[in-house]
Amino acid sequence: MRTHAVARRTRYLQLGVPAAVLGTLSGAIAVVPASADAVTPPIERLHSSATQVKMAEAPPAAYTVQPGDTISSIANRFGLRTVDVLAWNALTWRSVIYPGQTLSLAGASAPVAPAAPPAQAPATATHVVAAGDTVFGIAQRYGTSVDAVLAANGLTRASVIYPGQQLALSGTSTPAPVAVASAAPAPVASGGQTHAVVAGDTLFGIAQRYGTSVAQLYAMNGLSSGSIIYPGQSIVVAGAAAVTAPAPAPAAATAPPGQLFANLDAEQAANAHLIISVGRNLGVSDRGIAIALATAMVESSLRNLSWGDRDSLGLFQQRPSMGWGTPEQAIDADRSTRVFFGGASDPNGQGSRGLLDITGWEGMRFTDAAQAVQISAYPERYGQWETQAYQWLGLHG
Repeated sequence: MRTHAVARRTRYLQLGVPAAVLGTLSGAIAVVPASADAVTPPIERLHSSATQVKMAEAPPAAYTVQPGDTISSIANRFGLRTVDVLAWNALTWRSVIYPGQTLSLAGASAPVAPAAPPAQAPATATHVVAAGDTVFGIAQRYGTSVDAVLAANGLTRASVIYPGQQLALSGTSTPAPVAVASAAPAPVASGGQTHAVVAGDTLFGIAQRYGTSVAQLYAMNGLSSGSIIYPGQSIVVAGAAAVTAPAPAPAAATAPPGQLFANLDAEQAANAHLIISVGRNLGVSDRGIAIALATAMVESSLRNLSWGDRDSLGLFQQRPSMGWGTPEQAIDADRSTRVFFGGASDPNGQGSRGLLDITGWEGMRFTDAAQAVQISAYPERYGQWETQAYQWLGLHG
């Protein structure tokens, strides 16, 4: 073996390769895998401690889920972003995948061409989208395919659907329409008896203790079914009269139905100021900053939480397991805000997709722009804070 090494060294020197470089070349040759010619170029992923290089497989048009797979692991395997795989398959962060399920990865190689407008495709049935619906779930319910639903409605795999939207279902039996009702909640009560939340409290338990209802607690505190309560929070439990006759508020008097309002405490106001400051620093428009404020209110009640659904953390409840950074990074309020905005200055690089990475976000509905980043099962909740978010922008900016 030494004879062969000497021979190789002699050949390199004959080719004019400097001896000082020879050791480096030999080392590089020694570690080239046998299948290197069939492997795509490496994709670099930045981590908190060091840069690791992964060899990503070329993504196929479709992938069949295997036991133990997660959306995140599939995305990492093919060098994709988790949020893109979710969008291409009309899934949310809460969606469950199962072995044998087919996932589309077609968006990785080329965008899906827009389908013909629904007016050109005859539809024999319609479905009214309800909270939690996905295109995949709707297709299964009516015995059709995701592609058929997309084509019948002029959608792509990156499109966002929302409660109240009507989807045409070409060639299916007539469904039972799903009604979507939206009642305008009352503003927060300014007085009355209060309850200090302790660990283990729930709104249902508090309502029973004070002889009221969960709906009344929602109304008196400006809460909704998606609101988070936390130890130390003060909940109004009596004084409904203050709700029916609130102090005059010009903004509330002209606010559209369905909008939510809340007075921020010191902690929430500080986080609102941070979000606004980061947005200004990045050159984000007022609309983009308002979207960030509303999103943080829905996800964490504008609190930098160290807990959440599964591994969701921080102001925007970003999930480390879905590529949003490490747990420590997710609860770094400044960093997580920059990751939500995304764009060229995104500290997470290509690991996630922020607001500025969404093509045409400025022209989207307020709630749809937030949903394009968050991929929530309840996309309409962001829009309920639109009016209030602009008020916070003016007050804390």
